[in-house]
This record gives sequence, C-alpha cells and structure tokens, in this order.
Amino acid sequence: MPQLGESIAEATIVDIKVKPGDEVADDQEIIEVETNKAVMGVTTPCKGKIAKVSVQLKETYPVGAVLGYVEASEADAARFAKQAPPPSLDVAEEIPARADEEVAPARQKKISTRDGDGARAGGLPVPVAAKGATFMSPRVRARMAELQLTTADLAGIMGTGAGNRVTIKDLENFMQKIENQTAHEASAIRSGVADAMRRSWTRPLSTIGSSVNLDLVLQDRRSREPKPGPGLYALRALALALAETPGAAAKLIGNRVVQSNSMDVGIAVEAEDGIMVPVIRAADKTSLADLTAKYKELVDLGRQRRISPDMQAGGVATVSNFGTFGMEWGTPIPLPDQTLLLGLGAGKKVPSWDEEKKEFVPRTEAQITLSFDHRSIDGGGAGRLLKRVIELLEAPEQL
Repeated sequence: MPQLGESIAEATIVDIKVKPGDEVADDQEIIEVETNKAVMGVTTPCKGKIAKVSVQLKETYPVGAVLGYVEASEADAARFAKQAPPPSLDVAEEIPARADEEVAPARQKKISTRDGDGARAGGLPVPVAAKGATFMSPRVRARMAELQLTTADLAGIMGTGAGNRVTIKDLENFMQKIENQTAHEASAIRSGVADAMRRSWTRPLSTIGSSVNLDLVLQDRRSREPKPGPGLYALRALALALAETPGAAAKLIGNRVVQSNSMDVGIAVEAEDGIMVPVIRAADKTSLADLTAKYKELVDLGRQRRISPDMQAGGVATVSNFGTFGMEWGTPIPLPDQTLLLGLGAGKKVPSWDEEKKEFVPRTEAQITLSFDHRSIDGGGAGRLLKRVIELLEAPEQL
C-alpha cells in the first residue's frame, strides 16, 4: 500500500482488476483503493505476471501492507525492491491513563487482523474520529473503542450512573436500540467529512453576510464562452480580494500568524455521499476562462471520486455555492486548515429603488456570507473583505 497522502494511514480495497497469472504492463492500474478523501489507483512498479493478490475487497489495510506480488525480471525486481515505509507513531487517544491498558489491546487486535502480508504488526492505526476527553469509566471507553464510537455519538444517552454518567449498561441498551433500526456503514468520504467538521468546530467560528447584485455578473456571463457559473465569479473575486489583503487568510498556529504566499482557493464539489474540496492554485492569477475549464475537469473527477488528497490540500479559503440547491442563506463551516469560507446563495428577483428613475426596478440579488475563524480575523477585517468581494462581483469586467 503506497503513501496516498500526508495524513492518510490506511485505505480500503474497492476493486481488484487482475488475478493471478495475468500479464501486466509497467505502471498499470491494478487495484482501486478508497481513503476518506478519494478513490485512487495502485499501479504496478514494473511489467510482469501477477503471482499473488494478498488482499480482499472491502477490507482496510495500512500503508506498507503488501497488496500482492508480481513476477518480474531480475533487473526490475532489483530496481523496484519494496522499501518499507518508516515507522509511524500511533495517535494517542484523549482518555484517562487507566483506560489506555484496556483500550489499546482491543484496537491492536482489531487492526492487526486487517493487515496484508508483510504489514507491520498493528499497521498505522489513525482513527477517523478521535475519542473525546470527558470522563467515562475505562470499561465504557474500552467498549466504545471496540465499537468505534466517539463521545459525540453518546450525546443522546441519558446516563443512569452517579452524576448522570453513562454506564456500560446504558451503552449496551443504546446499541441494542440501534440494532433494531435501519443502518448501514458510513462511507469513507462521509466519515472524512464528519471528522473534518468535528475538528473545525473546535475553533470559534463566526459568519457575516450581505446581499450582492448579480445582474452584471449574469450579463457578463452571457458574453463568455465557456460560461462560468456564479460560484466561479465569486471564487475569482475572493482570490483577488485576498491578493490585495493577504493577511485576511492568515492562520493562527500557536502564537504565530502564518500567511500563505499563494492565493490557493478551494471550491466545494458534491460527490457521492459527501463533499470534496479541490483547490485551484494561484486563483488570483487564473482567468475566468481557465477557471471554468479547470472546474469542469474537477467536477468530472469528483463524480468519479478521483480527486486526490494532494489536489485538496493547502488551500487558504473555500467557496461554496449552496445557491445551486435553491438555498438563499447558509453558514458553511471552514475546513480545519483554512480560515475562511465564502458562501453564495440562490439569486432571486427583488425590487430595488432607483434614485434616478424615482421608482422600484427589479434586480437579481443573492445573499453572500463569509464564515471565518475568529481567532485569525475580526469582524471588521472580515467585513471589509466581504465588501471588497461584493464590489468586484458588481464590476465583473475587473474579473
């Protein structure tokens, strides 16, 4: 299993395209794997014949697990000798020290049974949802670890223990009720979105909003080919506004303000059972025509779950056009590694007072919101940034 991204420690096998005895070419895609961010292909290191496939469909394996063997020439075998990835530290769970001894063996046993041939014992276990830090007995936490539950999953349980604590009996009763309901396992992308939003919500987030006149954007759009959507106009406007005031997208990490040298802006793309956010690099230096072509390519890749983790990493902000669903207003949540998220609502005809004509005239207006990490930027700075975005949208010739 290759290293599929900086934060990716394991992946699930979703398709095996070869069988023992098949001849394969160099760099031929033979296995598809799914992470919590995308579906990616694993390719052969060289040409040869498939000798063995060591993995099973729908099973999850850590980085470094042997997926199979290729019979190859001695030269290719020497050149592409498998290099074991360096050992990685396990992720510590936020649980009382007494629980560690009970929880760790349960997790170790569960993960080791999923390893492929040659994988390190225990693999690289990185849970999608980290356990919470509120006090629970070691027995309850051990059971939660076995069931892969978080404290948020137990928020609806009324504890019957001392001080309303959740007891092991409360937990088992809760799980019994779940068993009697229709349920299915969450997809990797759904779990990934849930984890990202949980981590985002640990910050003080705020949202401001205003309205924007889209008539000139719609008029400008008619003159362009290919035709960019309103969301791409918003992305371009945000990138230009951030290029003018790059400190607005700076991240607060510890006591340091970290500022990006490139206005890389993500755009939310709906994928099956979740959202993917590919990043357009140097969006302030990318024309609307190029943005349109790039966006079409990303949408196609998103529908195929082929947007890789690298394509989703390193953005300073994201644009979400929730107006495509008919929604007029929303407070979308910025990604954990980003400070800002611009949301654009659906356009609708409203009466607007024309001072020259001394009468109300119709115009297409949309609500636009800016959600931000209040640690990094205050209401004044966010307000000025949003005002500048609106000014650019109402003068699309500048885009």
